Amino acid sequence: MLRGIVPPLVTPLLDNNTLDLEGLEKLIEHVIAGGVHGLFILGTTGEAQSLSYELRAEMIKQTAKILQDRLPLLVGISDTSLADSISLSQVAADAGADALVSAPPYYFATGQPELAEFYESLIPQLELPIYLYNMPSHTKVNFAPSTIKRIAENEKVIGFKDSSANGTYFQQVMYEMRDRKDFSIFVGPEEMMAEVVLMGAHGGVNGGANMFPKLYVDLYNAAATQNMAEVKRLHAIVMQISATIYSVGSFGSSYLKGVKCGLSVLGICNDFLASPFNKFDDEHRKRIRLAIDNLPL
Repeated sequence: MLRGIVPPLVTPLLDNNTLDLEGLEKLIEHVIAGGVHGLFILGTTGEAQSLSYELRAEMIKQTAKILQDRLPLLVGISDTSLADSISLSQVAADAGADALVSAPPYYFATGQPELAEFYESLIPQLELPIYLYNMPSHTKVNFAPSTIKRIAENEKVIGFKDSSANGTYFQQVMYEMRDRKDFSIFVGPEEMMAEVVLMGAHGGVNGGANMFPKLYVDLYNAAATQNMAEVKRLHAIVMQISATIYSVGSFGSSYLKGVKCGLSVLGICNDFLASPFNKFDDEHRKRIRLAIDNLPL
């Protein structure tokens, strides 16, 4: 059963069709050195929906090659096409990944019965176990807690990641799944990671752990052991990251631009963003560098 900090890895790019392989290796070694508990690729922070199928497949293969089974590898297969999700899942299985992650199909919003039926069709065709991924801001649909419970009647469904940033909803899911002791529940927004771990959640899939993995691991450990003084100290740093790095510029993509720019400033990987987005200009990059320099790390 997976617990702890599982960074949603960025996809280092040189251009829209080329991985930054040197940067990818440096990034993976960086987060491993920070003590993370697993890796999640091709999620929202990994820009999966902006990448070609071929590039996603290459990201899976190259990550697995670099990782060499040192940590659990989770692979996002979210797509509007059932067939493409299944095909990508097979690439992940063949590469030696440990589990899959799937958000609901987007564009046409599904009703809860349709959502359950989609996964009841998808999951039996998958070789690997799967985590459900709630990302309503991008998919236009929430997994109802009862829908999660229904889908998770299949033993291949081993966990849930919530990026709704809705604390009430998160607690409702934890309550609905309270009898599944083998079911991992993770939170995406790092601003609430410590809080939910204190309440019994299993960890965070936090974008900032790309840049500062040890900070998030230490915060998780403090929350898991209920060391409240350390939780308060480290949580304040996480909030400073959120307020200064993720809010630069008036962009819907500011979070992603900030994480990738931060990694570039730290000398880890390229900050190229897949189309339709662009990396920060020099003025915004200076603000990111100042924000990093001001962190009490």
